Amino acid sequence: MRKLFLSIAIAGLLVPAAIAQESNATINQRKENQQDRIGQGVENGSLTAGEAGRLERKEAGINREERRMKSDGNFTPAERARIQRQQNAMSRRIYSQKHDAQVQAPRNGYINARKDNQQNRIGEGVKNGSLTAGEASKLETREAHINREEARMKSDGNFTNAEKAKINRQQNRTSRAIYRQKHDAQHQ
Repeated sequence: MRKLFLSIAIAGLLVPAAIAQESNATINQRKENQQDRIGQGVENGSLTAGEAGRLERKEAGINREERRMKSDGNFTPAERARIQRQQNAMSRRIYSQKHDAQVQAPRNGYINARKDNQQNRIGEGVKNGSLTAGEASKLETREAHINREEARMKSDGNFTNAEKAKINRQQNRTSRAIYRQKHDAQHQ
């Protein structure tokens, strides 16, 4: 009888720990899945640089909140449920942004080919985990800034060689930043 009681007590202690570990794995798997979806959207053009940047900032915020909740060593079921609700909302947001009317415009020319290449590099970094959500957000913000500046320069109908050179220099700096961020010690 005593052994039976002890066995039941031990089982009662182990089941919640197993559920918590499974739930953490689910949260981490969803994080990776959402990062992959953002990366795919960047690569295939269904997400613009601005949309991807906003999504990455939201994702980074959820990650920060999760780390803060876990920092006391006790990740309660209520905290876990809150993170899962935020991930559900994030998933809907990703779907909505990928399926809205905004797309990364098809490009032509050298500058546009570089933009595509850099967007692909950011997307690959998000997919393979070499870029964190925060890093990808900052890089996407830089890309969006370059896109806005290029559009402003082209708005008068005359895109001069000096303006092209300025955009090219900005793309060079962004390219180096992508490389540094992908090869630093931070990983998703």
